[in-house]
Amino acid sequence: MNNILTIDGPSGVGKGTVARLMAQKLGWNLLDSGAIYRAFALVVFDSGVDIADEAALAEVASKFDLSFKTEAGSELVSVFLAGKEVSKNLRTEKVGEMASKIATIGSVRSALLKRQRGFAQVPGLVADGRDMGTVVFDKAPFKVFLTASADERAKRRLKQLQAQGTAGIISQILEDVQRRDERDRFRKNSPLIPAEDALTIDTTDISIDEVIEKVSELVTKTKA
Repeated sequence: MNNILTIDGPSGVGKGTVARLMAQKLGWNLLDSGAIYRAFALVVFDSGVDIADEAALAEVASKFDLSFKTEAGSELVSVFLAGKEVSKNLRTEKVGEMASKIATIGSVRSALLKRQRGFAQVPGLVADGRDMGTVVFDKAPFKVFLTASADERAKRRLKQLQAQGTAGIISQILEDVQRRDERDRFRKNSPLIPAEDALTIDTTDISIDEVIEKVSELVTKTKA
């Protein structure tokens, strides 16, 4: 299928919002690959599987029951594990940290790869993550890589936590952002790097509307 738009980048750059808005604008399906890894991290917590046991992790990754649901007019994508909604549980720092760790494990990434590719269905797909354009959908015709300063991303995360009624310390959040960035960039399996043919957009000082405009121009020009 040719209608695939990948949106990659580190945490806090606006990938989820841009992907959701572009999927709505284009009328395409949506894949939040980060939610897949976070959901799997939650399963790991609940199952008590040892993170050092790669074989056990890979087995769980290939079998856990995951589904997504979007509501008309909603800004969020609901995530379900075995029929139970877990969307809020996925956004905790603990789950995010675990997801980042298990994402470095090659056998886990391989187990989840087929499931991610299964989302590529007509009329098209917008996929956001960290290796959508380099690994999962490396032949996609439309690729975007979003960036933003670590300070700005930490501020955005703090606002997100506060909106959810959760306290946060900016210095700790910044440290977590920087640690996760380093782990993502230098991991052996699928390191966080832009695809050679991706359009890179720095979102530090521009609005979501401006980002959407740039991404829409890319899709329009490439189609033409």
